[in-house]
Amino acid sequence: MRNIFTIAWKEIKTYFSSPMAYIVATVFLSITGFLFVRSISVPFAEASIRGWILDTSFLFALWSPVLAMRLLAEEQKLGTLELLMTSPVRDYEIILGKYIAALVLLASTLALTFYYTLLLFWFGNPDIGPLLSGYLGVMLYGSATLAIGLMASSLTSNQIVAAVVAFGILLILTLLEQAADVTSGQVAVVLEHLSLTGHFQDFARGIIDTKNIVYYVSCIVVFLFLATRSLESRRWR
Repeated sequence: MRNIFTIAWKEIKTYFSSPMAYIVATVFLSITGFLFVRSISVPFAEASIRGWILDTSFLFALWSPVLAMRLLAEEQKLGTLELLMTSPVRDYEIILGKYIAALVLLASTLALTFYYTLLLFWFGNPDIGPLLSGYLGVMLYGSATLAIGLMASSLTSNQIVAAVVAFGILLILTLLEQAADVTSGQVAVVLEHLSLTGHFQDFARGIIDTKNIVYYVSCIVVFLFLATRSLESRRWR
């Protein structure tokens, strides 16, 4: 655990000492702010974050690859990954340390959106249940997309390639819901269960379903496992 938190702390300092984290966070907050204003500006709008949370899901297909693309790709390009792998640190500790750092930045950025919730309480009387479930859904959804981005970053030393690969995987998992709508039978059921966004909508409605939580946790575990295996394969090249 000590090695994991050491690596995570190093990555966190790197994030917040460079302009990238602030630029990515600013872009995210600007777009979500616009979506929030739009969701409460329609006639008879309810005091809820449901509108902007549903619209925000597509942002992670772009935001997470940009955030995670440097985690391992940059280490490979600079040649510091080999140095890290020859130190007394296990491969899964490297993956978990970098993943935790990305989660800290995700949580920090989402924490800034609490301002939207405060506005709802100031001008209305929102139901606390959907607010909590909505943020839980966003955190799980974002965590899963970051795991995919980290896995893509482990495959190449080129950050742009890593971002494109992650975007491609996320786009496919997102479009599975649309593919399920135009198919039928067992195929549609399978596609709907594999869809990344299909499990997200219940959280925005205030519904916390165990199967949705299990899905996102499973995505995180699977892609972090693949990232670890990808890292281990470098020892045999």
